[in-house]
Amino acid sequence: MNNDLKEKIKNTIEKASSLVLGQNKLLESIIAAIVLEGHLLIEGPPGLGKTLSVSALSRLCALKFKRIQFTPDLLPSDLLGTMIYNQSADEFKVKLGPIFTQILLADEINRAPPKVQSALLEGMEENQVTIGDETHRIEPPFVVLATQNPIEQEGTYPLPEAQIDRFMMKINVTYPDFESEKKILLLDKKLALLELAPTLEINDLNLLKNDLSAIYVDEKIKDLIVKIVQATRPESNLFQIEYKDIIISGASPRASIWLYKISQFNAYLEGKDFVGPENVLKIVPEVLGHRVLLSYSASIDQMNAKDVVSKIAQSLV
Repeated sequence: MNNDLKEKIKNTIEKASSLVLGQNKLLESIIAAIVLEGHLLIEGPPGLGKTLSVSALSRLCALKFKRIQFTPDLLPSDLLGTMIYNQSADEFKVKLGPIFTQILLADEINRAPPKVQSALLEGMEENQVTIGDETHRIEPPFVVLATQNPIEQEGTYPLPEAQIDRFMMKINVTYPDFESEKKILLLDKKLALLELAPTLEINDLNLLKNDLSAIYVDEKIKDLIVKIVQATRPESNLFQIEYKDIIISGASPRASIWLYKISQFNAYLEGKDFVGPENVLKIVPEVLGHRVLLSYSASIDQMNAKDVVSKIAQSLV
C-alpha cells in the first residue's frame, strides 16, 4: 500500500473540506467516483454546496471540468454536440458538446425533460457519443457528477430507471451543523476556490487503481455482496417474504459491482489491506437505495428504500 498516495487523498479531502464545510461524506463520495470512474447522483435542497464541492475537487484533481445547467428548454444537442454546415468547404462538421470533458457537472439534472436526461446514457455507459453517423470517444477518466433537487419540488422530472442504474451511488446532502454554518458566514468561497492548487494528478489516480486492486476481498465477503443484492429481488430465492408487498423491483448486477469496488476504496481509506463486512454495510444505502423500487403502498406509509435495503443487508451478516 502506497502511504504517500493515501496521504495525498486525505490531504485532497481536507483541503476541499476547508471550503465545503460540514459535507465530508459528500467529498469522500466524489473522490471515490473520480478514482473508480463511476457516476454520482447528489440530491439535496439548493445552497448546500453540491456544485461547489464538484468545482473544488475538479481543481484539486487537475481534471478537465465542465458544468451544464439543466433547464426545461435544454436540447440533447446542447449536451452532446451537433452537425454544423461549413458553407466554404461545402460539408458538415461535428461540433462537440460539453459532454466531452473529464468531470461533467450536470447541475439540477432533474430540471430537464427525459429526452435530455436520456442523451447522457451512451456516454455514461460506454464513454462515447454518437453524433450523426460518427462515434466519438470521451477522454478517460469520464465522470458525471449530477445534482438534483428533491423530486417533490415544483418543475422537476423523475430520472429514467435506466439512467438511475448507471449512477454508482446516490448521496443525500443534509444541512450543515451549527458550527459549520457559523464558519460559512466568514468564508469567501470565490477567492478560496481560485486559491486551490492541484494535489492529485492523473498518474496518482492510475497508481491508486493498482493499490485498490490489491485490497483483498475474501470469498465470504463476495458471497455477502451478491446475497445482499439478490435479496432485493422479488423473484430471487433469497428474497424475504416480509418484503413481498414493499419491494416491486430489486437492484441490478451493477449494484454488486459497485458494492465490491467501493468497499475496497473504503477499506483503503481506513488503512486496511482487506475488506470487512462493515465496509460493505456502510455503503449499502447509497449503492442500493436508488436502485430498489418500492410499492405505492410502501410509499404511502413513508417507507424509505435506503432503510429497507439496510435492514435486508443487516439480516444477512
